[in-house]
Amino acid sequence: MFVDRVQELAFLNRVLTRRRPGPAQLLLLYGRRRVGKTNLLIHWAERSGLPITFWTAEKEPAALQRRKFYAALVNMPIARAPLFESWAEVWDAAADVIVGTRRILVLDELPYAIESDPAALSALQHAWDHRFQHMETVIALCGSQIRVMEGIQGAQSPLFGRLTGRWHLQPLPFSALREFFPAWSVEERIAAYAVVGGIPAYLGWLDSELSLVENIRQVILDPGSMFGAEPTFLLYDELRDPQPHLAILKAIGAGAHTLDEIKNAALIDKAHLSSYLVRLQDLKLVERRLPATVPQAAQRTSRKGRYHLRDAYFRFYFRFLAPHHDRLAFAPQEALLLIQANLRAFVGQTGFEELCRQWVTEQAQAGALPFIPTVVGSHWSRSVQVDVVAINWQDHAILLGECKWGADEVDRQVVRELIEQKAPKLLADLPDHGQGWTTHYALFARRGFTTEARSEATRYGAILVDAAQLDAELG
Repeated sequence: MFVDRVQELAFLNRVLTRRRPGPAQLLLLYGRRRVGKTNLLIHWAERSGLPITFWTAEKEPAALQRRKFYAALVNMPIARAPLFESWAEVWDAAADVIVGTRRILVLDELPYAIESDPAALSALQHAWDHRFQHMETVIALCGSQIRVMEGIQGAQSPLFGRLTGRWHLQPLPFSALREFFPAWSVEERIAAYAVVGGIPAYLGWLDSELSLVENIRQVILDPGSMFGAEPTFLLYDELRDPQPHLAILKAIGAGAHTLDEIKNAALIDKAHLSSYLVRLQDLKLVERRLPATVPQAAQRTSRKGRYHLRDAYFRFYFRFLAPHHDRLAFAPQEALLLIQANLRAFVGQTGFEELCRQWVTEQAQAGALPFIPTVVGSHWSRSVQVDVVAINWQDHAILLGECKWGADEVDRQVVRELIEQKAPKLLADLPDHGQGWTTHYALFARRGFTTEARSEATRYGAILVDAAQLDAELG
């Protein structure tokens, strides 16, 4: 099932019409595993009207990789393809085959080829410089190992300065879930987004004929489900020493967010912990968050940083499944009971809050807010926590938002608490204690607002957004 990817397809289609730096193009497309890179390239290439060669590297000897690549290029059985002593020979032979034709050449899972023969990139650089860039070939390099693919763009890479385009493929937006689950309510789709995010493969593994709760019970908790092995599989594919990184992810998933909390939970020396966290951040699995109220000049030295899991399913897995990993196969009900007791709070604190902040960002971009924020995030301190904070430091304008994923309508007291209690405490945390700032308010609620709450919000000009409006207006 191919969904969305409008911007990505527009980019790839523009590549086909470029005449600069020449008709030949060398692209880099990368992103985490399961995000839909291969499907995107196949969908685009098949509709281009051009001849396509699609080759996927596997974890095998370089000589076999080279033979399989050439066999795919000339469409012959692998057993009949010639053997090549080096990638330089392969690229030269490939150039002879496709010279004079406009063709798309996709090299998928490229890091496996580099791992088997580090000279593969240097050979491609030489072939590009002397052959391919003078032809009409569009070469797309694709891979899931984030560190390797980002390294290809670096100054030390043989391909530095030669790429003509790059795209870091992100998960699908929340709006795409309508196509996967057309019969689900907006509340179920928000909850699903909190559980698996916008990863196309994960969305495809769920059964749209079942409810989300039944999917958790029958699909995610099934002993043979891919969901159970996914986080460990991704770590082992990326890291040579996955165990300490796995311990850190478990600690963060269980609620440890400061360095001291993670150190104590994972039992990793603080001297080594920072390097492990940097690696997990490079892999886009962990992020260091700061309160939106910390000025940019103070961010590098701020001690207010908190570490969180970036990936939605990693958050769900390490919160609910990892603690029962050894017993999931024969006692899944233990994890199910934990999920049933805590899922609503989990959805509210993760997926719903993220979508509310995203709504603020999109409304600002559309010019629908009273000011244009330069930062959108949240705030926490010893005195107060605010779910949504949008700031423009230059204009001294700030928006404060409260998110409620409860089963009832939000009442007047929640509005008053945000405006009369939380706002003064947050403003006091600003460098100038909020003097001269213009404050705006927004409240987000799963089930909407009581008449009294709406009346109170009107007094202060507060924005009210329920789940239905969030669903309708998110891009």
